[in-house]
Amino acid sequence: MHEYTASDSLRKHMLSVEAAMRAYAEHFGEDPERWGLAGLIHDFDYERFPNAAHSPTEEHPSQGVKLLRERGWPEDVLQAILGHAAYTNVARETRMARALFAVDELTGLITATALVKPTKSVHDVDARSVRKKMKDKAFAKGVSREDVLLGVQELGVDLDQHIQFVIDAMRREADAIGLAGVPAAASDTPSAGAREAAP
Repeated sequence: MHEYTASDSLRKHMLSVEAAMRAYAEHFGEDPERWGLAGLIHDFDYERFPNAAHSPTEEHPSQGVKLLRERGWPEDVLQAILGHAAYTNVARETRMARALFAVDELTGLITATALVKPTKSVHDVDARSVRKKMKDKAFAKGVSREDVLLGVQELGVDLDQHIQFVIDAMRREADAIGLAGVPAAASDTPSAGAREAAP
């Protein structure tokens, strides 16, 4: 991840997806380490091979999967990574693959929702606020609403519960993903004199 990805925001996205994948692995009684690794590494090649043309066999994620396969990564993880990009036309046959697809775009929407809050904190985000932003097509235009909805359908979960589940997973890693929040502005707190004068 660090070898191929310099972008801080992309690293934080991968950490967010890892958090959501670990939480879903625990929820489904699967291996959190394996699912977490799939989430953490799924976009490692995106910066070097961005794939603006959405080629099913070249650049991201196909190039990354080739590199991981050469390094002996397990095939179920590789198939999940291929399947998270709809344009590869790789079927999401495992629950891991369906979960990765379901949380990938959603973590981006949750992050964007948190960053427009005055506190910039995921702790101030809930499913209702994300649903509201989801309806605003001008907000976080890079996030595919269609993929979010398809992911929920494939994973067989309720949309609002899914959104809240992923928010909760991201809250547990708020510091690592840069969404723990910012201190209130000095103007929002009483002055020292006012505090001393208070009973």
